[in-house]
Amino acid sequence: MRQEHIWDADAARRYDTPGTGVFAPEVLGPTVDRLAELAGGGQALELAIGTGRVAIPLAERGVPVTGVELSTAMVDVLRTKVDEAAIPVVVGDMATAHVPGRFTLVYLVYNTISNLLTQAEQVACFRNAARHLMPGGRFVIELWVPELRTLPPGQQATVFTAEPGYLGVDTDDVLEQRVVSHHVTFGEGEGREARISRSPHRYAWPSELDLMAQLAGASWRTGRRTGPALPSPRSPGRTSRSTASLRHADSGRDRRRADRRLLRLTSVAGRTPRRR
Repeated sequence: MRQEHIWDADAARRYDTPGTGVFAPEVLGPTVDRLAELAGGGQALELAIGTGRVAIPLAERGVPVTGVELSTAMVDVLRTKVDEAAIPVVVGDMATAHVPGRFTLVYLVYNTISNLLTQAEQVACFRNAARHLMPGGRFVIELWVPELRTLPPGQQATVFTAEPGYLGVDTDDVLEQRVVSHHVTFGEGEGREARISRSPHRYAWPSELDLMAQLAGASWRTGRRTGPALPSPRSPGRTSRSTASLRHADSGRDRRRADRRLLRLTSVAGRTPRRR
């Protein structure tokens, strides 16, 4: 399953859920507040900008936003809301695409780094973010923490959500750190038909994110701090989301002195197919 095939015109058309789910004000508001604070009056770059769920309200807050997006179908939906002058977008892979300019904030939210299916690709994404950051800038990632303790011994699948109209099942490959999320959506009423979609992901542990940052040329000082929760519409009651923020330094001496923090903000976490 290639990502550009998963996020086709049909997926892009169905992606937005205005006012509900990850588009709900109580979900989106704290996210935008935190990102606007971290941008610090500078420009922001969103990797995997999608249909503009986060970028548009962030731009409305006065933060200039540029995006990178692999799916032209998702960009087409974004363009029905804002034009190129308002939010420029480079079509390409978030691990390799180049965007003109330097940014105070690069961000990759809603588990989307897991769409890169190898460790090498995820490390390349870190390096690409660092190339786009100006000294003192931040790279913010939001990624769920795997809950492998819920996987019964000898089993390869778990139900992560069962609610009216929706069933979510993960199949896990713990050796490769791969998950395929299966999403079954039922129509209203007593009909027998259901819609099924799948999406592959590679999870990474918080300690692995630390190492990726070091490979990208940074040494993080890890710690805990409070921050806004980033709730998800799936799997109420689960606490398995990690948010990391890396501050970029330009020279070797500045790099040693830079303040690099791993922010672990626990909140309700779900596994829906597009993670923006």
